[in-house]
This record gives sequence, C-alpha cells and structure tokens, in this order.
Amino acid sequence: MHPIFSSAIIAAPELVLTVGSLFLLLLGTYGGGANPPGNVINARGVTLAAVIILGIAGWAVIDAPAGRFEAFAGLYVADGYSAFLKVLILGAAAASMLLALPWLQAAATLRFEYPVLIALAALGMCLMVSADDMLSLYLGLELQSLAAYVLAAFHRGEGRSAEAGLKYFVLGALASGILLYGITLIYGFTGTTNFGGIALALSDGSKSLGMVFGLVFIVAGLAFKISAVPFHMWTPDVYEGAPTPVAAFFSAAPKAAALGLMVRVLVTAFGPAVFDWQQIVAFLAVASMALGAVAAIAQTSLKRLLAYSSIANIGFALVGLTAATPTGIEALLFYLAVYLAMTLGTFMVVMQLRTPDGRPVEAMADLAGLSRSQPRLALAMAIFMFSLAGIPPLLGFWPKLAVFQAVIDAGLIELAVIGFVLSVVAAYYYLRLVKIMYFEEDKVGLVADGSRANGVMVLGAALFCSPIGMLAMAPIAAATGRATASLFGLG
Repeated sequence: MHPIFSSAIIAAPELVLTVGSLFLLLLGTYGGGANPPGNVINARGVTLAAVIILGIAGWAVIDAPAGRFEAFAGLYVADGYSAFLKVLILGAAAASMLLALPWLQAAATLRFEYPVLIALAALGMCLMVSADDMLSLYLGLELQSLAAYVLAAFHRGEGRSAEAGLKYFVLGALASGILLYGITLIYGFTGTTNFGGIALALSDGSKSLGMVFGLVFIVAGLAFKISAVPFHMWTPDVYEGAPTPVAAFFSAAPKAAALGLMVRVLVTAFGPAVFDWQQIVAFLAVASMALGAVAAIAQTSLKRLLAYSSIANIGFALVGLTAATPTGIEALLFYLAVYLAMTLGTFMVVMQLRTPDGRPVEAMADLAGLSRSQPRLALAMAIFMFSLAGIPPLLGFWPKLAVFQAVIDAGLIELAVIGFVLSVVAAYYYLRLVKIMYFEEDKVGLVADGSRANGVMVLGAALFCSPIGMLAMAPIAAATGRATASLFGLG
C-alpha cells in the first residue's frame, strides 16, 4: 500500500472531520433558505449533521487498533494518549453544538457557520494532540485558533463580541509568533523539528543557552493557549464578550487540546530537559492557581467569574504536569476529564436561564433566589459549584487529590501545600454563588428555555459530578492509565 493511503487510514478521525467539514459547508450554503425561517431550519440541520460527523470521528478513534502508529513521515502519531484526548475533544465539541441551538435561536443569530467552525476547530485540536513534530503542532494549533477567533466575534453586530474577537486575534497572533520563534531556536540548535529527534539531541545532557531560550518561548506560546498566568490576559475579556455558547466551548475542548499538546511536547520532545521545564511549569501552576483564586473574588459578572475559575483549574492541572512522572500525567488526564464535565455543566445551566424580557443571564446577582424560581437548575448549579470547589464526596474532589498526591510522591510537598491553601481560597467564590441562589431574595424571576435536550444534558452532567459519579472513576482511571502508559512507551 502506498504510504499516503496507509497514513490516511491511521489518520481516519481527521480525514472524517476534514471531509465532513467541507460537506457541512456545502450543505449550509446550498441546503436552505437565505432568510428566516429557512436559515434557522438549515442551521439546525447542519448542526445535527455536524454532531453525527463528530460521532463518526469518535467511533474511528475508539475502533482504531491499540498501539502506536506513525503517519505522514513522522508528522502524525496515533496512540492511546491521543485517542483519550480526542474522545474528550469530540464529546465537548458535540455538546457545545447542541447547547448553542436554543440559545442562538433565542438571540436570532442561529446560522449554519457556527457548527462548521466548531467542526474545523475540532479538526485542528485532533491534529494538535496527535502532533509528533513542531510543524504539525503549529498547523493544528493555527487551524483551531483561526476558527476560535471567528467564533469569539460570532455576534458581529455587537461591539463586545467584535472586541473579544479582535483582542483574541491580536494576542493570539503574538503568542503564535512567540511559539514560532521558539520552534526556530530549537530547530537551529538541534537540527530537527521532530519530537523524537529533539529528545535524541538532548539525551547526551548537552544543553545550550539557545535551546533553553527556545524551550521558554515554546512553553510561553502554549501557556497562552491554556490561559496560564501570566499569559491569561485575554481570557476574562473574551469570555465576557463572546456569546455564552462560545465561551462554554472555549472553556472545554481547546483547553483540553492545548494542555494535552503541552504535555506531549514537554514529555516526549523535552523529556531529557525535565529539570529545565519543571521549574517553569511549577511557576505557571502556582501563578494560575493564585490569580484564579484571588481575582475571581471581586467579580460580579458570571462569565468573568467562570473565566478566572478556568484559569485556576488550569493551574491545578499543571500541578500534575509539574510532577513530571507517569502518576502526575495520569492525574492530569483525570483532572481534565472531570473538569470538562464540571465547566460544561455550569455553562449548560447559565444558557438555560433568561430574564422575563428574554435577556441572557450574565450578572451573578441575576441568580438571586434561583432555588425558588428554578429549584432543579439551582440544585444542578450547586452541585457543579461544590464539585469545582473540590468538596468531597463530589467528583471534583478526587482529581485535586490525585494531582496533590502526585507532586507529594515526586517530593514537591511545598507545591501541594500551596495548591491546597489556594483551593480553600477559591472555594469562597463558588460557595458565594450558592449563597446567592439559596439565601438571597429573587429580584429578577428567571425563566428556563424549556429545552428537553439541554435539560437531559444538565441532569447527566450533574449526576456525573455528584457522588454517583464515583461509579465512573474506575473506567476513567483505567482509560487515563492506558493513555499515560502509551505516552511514556510503557504499554
């Protein structure tokens, strides 16, 4: 078989997403009316078709044979690690599409371009986590980023949305330039862009100053994509200005993809230089946990609060990477899986709520008395808040325990103590939201959109994050164990 055909078979999920995205674009362009209600029906049809395409890509990931397979002359790798992350990415992308349907329709901005952009972003993210070379890394990262810039400005008639897209684009271009400069330095000092080749060049213990600078620039570029401090400046503004379904998407799938990519780059390419990048990641972790915990206290906007929450949670996940051990990476993957459910569940509740005049909920004060006007949604939100705070026995407690245990085992006890203290600080603003819902008087009278599909997803996410979700811990732990073993070449 010709190498290009064997490579295409190995990269079947990406092939499905590529062909499917082009099909969705044609379907949206020629498959419906140009004006409402025709374009609304068309957008719903394209969204459902996009979810089916994501499902087919997910089936291609799950059905792939076990093992490590390289494609496209070493630019692409399919293994258990990438498969685990792709399942998370595709699931989060599909949920983001379905969640957006009633919200965008109520805002009169439901257009077929939304699911097409999500599908293209998912394609870029799948390429990111399967990248085994700096070139394919950059290709996947930019494909995802370009779609994200457009999504942030999706409400082009609103000044806030246009501002969010512009800020994201300008700062994202700066981060891409920093990343490219780091890749250039690494190529110049190692003579290769392949992850395995870089590791081989560093394996003799000789590290030049230029290589260290290249490593710093690469970590800085990737830190922007995961919103790690001090490269977080875009996150609160973009979350607040972008449409709420877009903010929900940004908080889930791109974070998982970028963090997964960062882990592969540091462990696979820069594994021999672990003592150099471990200090950088430790600083990113502590700074992200600290700023996410403290800055969120003063917030009154719900979306800005969730933005700082995502920054803090990225810090907790980076604690697992700081350990630089298989146990730490396994804990990080476990944290990612649970975090996606918690953050998407929170946004599900927010998107279901509107004021009596149809205005979407954005201020924390709008949730006052929610326990009396919408008791089920208030209970679901309380579960998500307690889980994000890491209060046992909810599911969110166990990933934090896992990452802290990993750094303790690695001898970094101080980092675990700092993380524990900051998690207590962060619990304040999660509990504050619960207090607003249950102990303050209802001043707005929020109404739910009544979407049955969204209600089912909220219920499923709430059950997963509740103590009942502990039943899923064993299969998740098994999956993260297989993914970690694949990354380290242990199985």
